[in-house]
Amino acid sequence: MPKFLNKLYTTFSHDIGIDLGTANTLVYVKGQGIVINEPSVVAVNQKTGRVVAVGSQAKDMLGRTPAHIAAVRPLVDGVISDFEVAEEMIVYLINKAQKETKKKFFGPRVIVGIPSGVTNVEARAVRDATKNAGAREVHVVEQPMSAAIGIQLPIHEPAGNMVIDIGGGTTDIAVISLGGVVRSKSLKIAGDKLNNDIISYIRNEFKILIGEKTAEEVKIAIGVVVPGDRPHEAPIRGRDLVTGLPREVVLTDADIREAISQSIDNLVDSVKEVLETTPPEVLADVMHRGIYLVGGGALIRGLDKLIESNVGIPVYVADDPLTAVARGTGVILEDLARYEDILIQNEDDLPKAQ
Repeated sequence: MPKFLNKLYTTFSHDIGIDLGTANTLVYVKGQGIVINEPSVVAVNQKTGRVVAVGSQAKDMLGRTPAHIAAVRPLVDGVISDFEVAEEMIVYLINKAQKETKKKFFGPRVIVGIPSGVTNVEARAVRDATKNAGAREVHVVEQPMSAAIGIQLPIHEPAGNMVIDIGGGTTDIAVISLGGVVRSKSLKIAGDKLNNDIISYIRNEFKILIGEKTAEEVKIAIGVVVPGDRPHEAPIRGRDLVTGLPREVVLTDADIREAISQSIDNLVDSVKEVLETTPPEVLADVMHRGIYLVGGGALIRGLDKLIESNVGIPVYVADDPLTAVARGTGVILEDLARYEDILIQNEDDLPKAQ
């Protein structure tokens, strides 16, 4: 691109980084930081086809809408499941990110974080939806790589760094060295799967039906994967499957631990699998530097200690793990030339599904 055009675009548009998550989407604007942190939910009027609400307002409607309004998640397991609704959501986010500024003559240059295990078609859907939403230029980066940059790991050095990004739909496990992914694994065990585990456990053990929002709240309130000194309790309300009437029960952290134990064990086994196939020199670096947890799932109490006790490597929860990927896109935007080699530039370079 000619220098004068590049300068013109820089002056009259914004560079934007998007952490496109199953549960939440964060938007970083160059020079301003993270300006949006909204749930990835869109409410659509099915009679007119118009979008009623996006983000927090739409999430409040989950499970509470009349028949003609559907509150939907356009992303499932980290990839776009409803292209048109996802496009509407990205349009909303880009417009909201730019509404405080007058620099709107040109569409923004956008970097989007995606899970490391997506297929070419899924990654292309993200690229196309973002371009249709008004971006003049779209770059795609794998979320664990962006997270590593966001928490200031030295990814360009000849040394191994390991990141576990536990999001809403997927968990990405990646070992990084010299600006590339040495070993990685993407699995569908993350926040949404744990919520479903809790819903199933309560239905089977207490014969009570609860919603996804209630499961999420109780997971955050008392979810602990390692037994502590004192028990934690929380009341939940739902529909009794026997009588059909409302009923309340008190759950303990032991209940949550049992509900999610199988999924957590599978996650730990996946970490072991990645370590087992990592080259010994890189593995030695990881042992010295430790493993870093990012994403919302990193906030599950005791998870770092559980992984550490199983793999024998120090495990650290990154500072502000929820925003690590979005902060990484911001760092890339500040010096795009330096990080150009880690971006997925075109269809031929898109990551292969594992």
